[in-house]
Amino acid sequence: MMKESLSRGMLRVAMCGCLLCGGIPLAAQTQEYLSAVWSPDLGNGMYKNPVIHADYSDPDVCAVGNDFYLTASSFSCVPGLPILHSKDLVNWKVVNYALKELVPTDFYATVQHGRGVWAPSIRYHNGEYYIYWGDPDFGVYMVKAEDPAGEWSDPVLVKAAKGIIDPCPLWDDDGKCYLAYAWAGSRAQINSVLCVAEMNAEGTKVVGPSRIVYDGNDDVNHTAEGPKFYKRNGYYYLMFPAGGVQMGWQMAARSRNVYGPYEARRVMEQGDTPVNGPHQGGWVQTASGEDWFVHFQDKGCYGRVTWLEPMTWKDDWPVVGEDKDGDGCGNPVLTYRKPSVPSSVRVNPAENDEFDTTELGLQWQWHSNYQDLYGFTTPYGFIRLYSWPLSEKYINLWEASNMLLQKFPAETFTATTKVTMVSKEDGQEGGLIVMGWDYAALTVRREGDRFILIQRVCKDAEQGGKESVEKLAGFEPSERQTIIYSPTVSRSVYLRVQVAEEGMCRFAYSLDGQTFTPCGKPFKARQGKWIGAKVGFVCVEPHAEPAVNRGWMDVDWFRVTP
Repeated sequence: MMKESLSRGMLRVAMCGCLLCGGIPLAAQTQEYLSAVWSPDLGNGMYKNPVIHADYSDPDVCAVGNDFYLTASSFSCVPGLPILHSKDLVNWKVVNYALKELVPTDFYATVQHGRGVWAPSIRYHNGEYYIYWGDPDFGVYMVKAEDPAGEWSDPVLVKAAKGIIDPCPLWDDDGKCYLAYAWAGSRAQINSVLCVAEMNAEGTKVVGPSRIVYDGNDDVNHTAEGPKFYKRNGYYYLMFPAGGVQMGWQMAARSRNVYGPYEARRVMEQGDTPVNGPHQGGWVQTASGEDWFVHFQDKGCYGRVTWLEPMTWKDDWPVVGEDKDGDGCGNPVLTYRKPSVPSSVRVNPAENDEFDTTELGLQWQWHSNYQDLYGFTTPYGFIRLYSWPLSEKYINLWEASNMLLQKFPAETFTATTKVTMVSKEDGQEGGLIVMGWDYAALTVRREGDRFILIQRVCKDAEQGGKESVEKLAGFEPSERQTIIYSPTVSRSVYLRVQVAEEGMCRFAYSLDGQTFTPCGKPFKARQGKWIGAKVGFVCVEPHAEPAVNRGWMDVDWFRVTP
């Protein structure tokens, strides 16, 4: 039974969609959600890392009073530029997105894996919050807002260019504004180079020439990128990662002149810890004067998870993490005392969704800019996702733009959902998917007058890997609608995926929500293009000429448990 009493036949007449800014309205995380699968707050004044065990890669953070705001890369996922809020740098919740759709909108109308928003920076200046990011195909963009949980401006193209990434502004003491940035070798055919250019005072346009201020090709610090720009005690600082995503380290460079020359040193590395590649992030200072550093660790299929490190200063050089040997280069902490702040509330990014409102939970992102027929929220206790036509030359689901997904929330967890597939034509299907470069989906597909439970598995999807499709079970429809203009058959089913260590996934299904039957083959999750593996929903149908009436999948709820 669905949570509402309204029949699906009536709903076809009564339901209407509610759109906002080209997409479904977003629901702020108003309640203090506590995860059952990961919480960094140990409850005794200590915390454990990572503080967010989810793919908030390339994080940057700013402090305003006793409030902290974090944003991160979102690539081609929409909405983009997540805004997370914390009172203590340990407990975080998602409160907004700064980018409701990617620009240029036409380019991102279909899925563009790995493109879009790269390594943003967030700053507070003259009563406004600014976020800058690089799109490696189009240039540097900026948005701003007076309230990070409110409306953000439309994107401004600060510098049109191909290959510029990872921008960060700095407003100097004399009112001048500068932009530091890096280069993507995949677009510009140069990398490991950091540049600085002057912007106008408003930070809306680059007005001066670019100058190289650091070249990692000159020493061992290859893959220098992701600079964050600061000024302290008369020094200009560039804090940046080097060495690559998986096994890199954190650098700092300083100069008395904004354009250099800069001297550089390593300020954090793995050392003898199990934390590979601790780097790329931002320095933040609490109201009481404590220094902290937020960065990522690449965990393969789980994405780049968020760590919090203590930070100190030694001879005007930052030291990130614990420097047990006193060499000025710290190592990551696994547990540590929480920051000294006036108040702290235990909260985590939301995972569960009952779909009880007409606003979409902030844990969800589409695979591309939202289109009207991807789906609609409803006031009836579920979200409706329409079957999206696959291409005539379909190879695998890498092409599907209408997936609704969320990040893996922990190393081990179970995701369970109740869906009802409503079909008008053969081949329409929908269900649960674990998506990445490799993917596996457990879906319900109409074949004739019945429904078939199938598992789709694909390896190397981006390279055109072929799917294996296995039929697992067959079901009679649980409901038939014989409306002359729109006959349908439907089937309700509960779908589950259990994610174990190293991303090993096992699927199961149930017809009553009580007894689950294991099904399909075990599957090892794999990260996507610059993002971690994600879990959520897919609803598709075969290509047809002429186009057929779409089917749909109503998702009653989605719950994450240990």
